[in-house]
Amino acid sequence: MKEQQQIIEAYKRKVAIRNTLIVIGCVLLLVISLIVSMDTGYIKMSPFDVLRTLFGKGTDKEKLILFDFRLPRIIISMLVGAGLALSGCIIQSVSKNPLADPGILGINAGASLMVILYVLIFSAESFLSVFTLPFLALIGAGITAVIVYIFSYKRDEGISTMRLVLTGVAVQAGISALTTLLVVKLDDTQYNFVVAWQAGSIWGSNWKFVMTLLPWLLILIPYILTKSSVMDILTLSDDIAYGLGASVEKERRKLLAAAVALAASCVAVSGSISFVGLIAPHLSRQLVGPRHRILLSTSILIGAVLVSLADTIGRVIIQPSEIPTGIVVAIIGAPYFLYLLSNSKS
Repeated sequence: MKEQQQIIEAYKRKVAIRNTLIVIGCVLLLVISLIVSMDTGYIKMSPFDVLRTLFGKGTDKEKLILFDFRLPRIIISMLVGAGLALSGCIIQSVSKNPLADPGILGINAGASLMVILYVLIFSAESFLSVFTLPFLALIGAGITAVIVYIFSYKRDEGISTMRLVLTGVAVQAGISALTTLLVVKLDDTQYNFVVAWQAGSIWGSNWKFVMTLLPWLLILIPYILTKSSVMDILTLSDDIAYGLGASVEKERRKLLAAAVALAASCVAVSGSISFVGLIAPHLSRQLVGPRHRILLSTSILIGAVLVSLADTIGRVIIQPSEIPTGIVVAIIGAPYFLYLLSNSKS
């Protein structure tokens, strides 16, 4: 008996060390992606130039490029990647579907519809857009998620994960059709903005948008991290979860609300970026296993690295033009999704 306990303890220590090394590796990847992103662009800056400029020794031109153009965009891309990855991790846990992402609840579609309605009535370039778009996107995504939740809920059974997925797909299809209808009514300027937004162009790439998005993440991420043990329980069957004393439906509603708020606030400043909420949690699960205490943190780091590198690739591959970040992520994510689908057991 004592020997078995020693083996178990040794295994736990080995897993803890491995997971710690993986997290450190992800942090190093994030730092490397930050450095590469600051160095890379239409106007070249060497690592030495970047370092010199960060310490206030650069030229006025270098300061303008780094502090007014590159750094805000890099930070936005990392925040968006972290938020979308965490949102996807929550939805995969709540729906018990490892192939789910924020789009499964129609979050992206609902946020997109509300943004297009705003652009149709007002101007997306107005000063108020910086502050109003995240709230409007949240309202659109929230209404959509509530509709999906209501149609997925049965009083005797609670939420069925299969109904949740199917209802989400149906609602998303309906909203996408309505969005297409509204796009036809836009003028040239509005149309160009909406197309760029839907392609995930990270249009909100200045410090105002950083300060708009950052509070959402500073509030939601710590809250979700405190729910890691609850999410572990929710991945079990409902009967077992109830037996362990969990308020299953109440906790699901809380977590889904947090996932919706995360995804909507990110989508409002970045545009519609798919697959991040699928790829990052899935890679994290393969690296560190299903325990959410470490899974959530790793997903955040991988999501930040993924969107940051995708944005950098999009900025340099066809200079001086840009490929929207959402398209680069989709080019990576679509084959990966097909790979996961082909290797899925059910």
